[in-house]
Amino acid sequence: MDLGAFSISLAVKDIEASRQFYETLGFAVVHGQQSQGWLILKNGDHVIGLFQGMFPTNIMTFNPGWNADAKTLDTYTDVRELQRQLKARGLRLMTEVDEAGSGPGNFMLADPDGNVILIDQHV
Repeated sequence: MDLGAFSISLAVKDIEASRQFYETLGFAVVHGQQSQGWLILKNGDHVIGLFQGMFPTNIMTFNPGWNADAKTLDTYTDVRELQRQLKARGLRLMTEVDEAGSGPGNFMLADPDGNVILIDQHV
């Protein structure tokens, strides 16, 4: 099962302080709007998102249809199909995507320790 590109979405208190901190570690902003409370940063193949006021906790994020550079893949497993497969395997979801839809969509689940996973398709 290919879940797509992986990143960590960090729930930050001060996006400017966090941006400066991660830039010091060698990350560079590649996408986002700091004025809207979100930035995407990369350091090589490593991707993190900084989100101020959007999520209550840090989240592991997978993006079906994208590679690590947010480029659309020629082939990928649609988010609705991933949801069907995970539900068929007995996993309980926190939120669900409308399986009758198409294009962008997302759903969330949590691991046994409560760590939240977002499957977020943008294509």
